[in-house]
Amino acid sequence: MKGLMILFRRELALAWSGGGGPLLACGFFLCLTALIPLAAGGDPAGLRPIAGGVAWLALALSSILSLERLFERDLEDGALDLIALGPVPLELVVLTKAKAQWLAVGVPLALTAPVAAITLGLPPSLAPLVALSALIGSLGFALTGALGAALALGSKRGGLLIAVVVLPLFIPPVVFGAGALERAVNGLDPAPALAFLAAYVLFAAVVTPFAGAAAVRNAQG
Repeated sequence: MKGLMILFRRELALAWSGGGGPLLACGFFLCLTALIPLAAGGDPAGLRPIAGGVAWLALALSSILSLERLFERDLEDGALDLIALGPVPLELVVLTKAKAQWLAVGVPLALTAPVAAITLGLPPSLAPLVALSALIGSLGFALTGALGAALALGSKRGGLLIAVVVLPLFIPPVVFGAGALERAVNGLDPAPALAFLAAYVLFAAVVTPFAGAAAVRNAQG
């Protein structure tokens, strides 16, 4: 347990120190949501029907920015070999890295999401729902992103490969998250869509540690 806590604190420190931490992701998120209204003509009536989907798409793209260094930096400096030889199983290492990624990047993005969604035309009364769904969805992005980072470990163009791997896997949470907002806008209960979103996160939490650990072992071999 002590080794796990040391690893978790290390991952949080690296996430904050590497390239500005969540500031880069949040800045990209806000810039993207500011550019889309300009490209669409800035008509609030035209933006409102797609505001939820656009906000979720921007959230997904912003979640990819810091994934490349999740395992690659440890492989380059030899720390990954030491971690693999340590007392913490690789499955828990992958899960810990995903959790640290969520806390360092996903949570700030989720807190930024209401501002972006309101900017795109969603009613301010939906801000709590936007934040809640983004918190759940960003956890799914972190878990799936950790798997993509592990699969791309050691490749020459890791960032591009991660995007190719994880973007199709990001489709379900984007659909469920945007669906929850759309249902709320139309006066319907968003709970079913949130339940599907939570189910995706649980599935990712089960699959990612084992698949990610296998990918790391393969990269080391």
